[in-house]
Amino acid sequence: MKHRRIAPLALTLAALAAGVAHGQDAGNDRKPAVEKCWGVAKAGENDCAAGPGTTCAGTAKADYQKNAWKNVPAGTCTSIVTPHGRGSLTEPA
Repeated sequence: MKHRRIAPLALTLAALAAGVAHGQDAGNDRKPAVEKCWGVAKAGENDCAAGPGTTCAGTAKADYQKNAWKNVPAGTCTSIVTPHGRGSLTEPA
């Protein structure tokens, strides 16, 4: 009885099709919505803008600096309570 080579070819094609389908699904993955929230970052954990003398991400010198922000899930900023008050959606003056 002769063995056919169709099965390995069929498996290869099926795996290829699954990979293509997975690649198409990956394009539909969206990042969750976020918002800048001022005054909620811990020292060294800010996303950017940590005031004079700092450069950007990870440069906050103190916990909950009012002039440092962190991205948080959209709609949650003002509900975050710190020892210095609530998070703010507006940059401090």
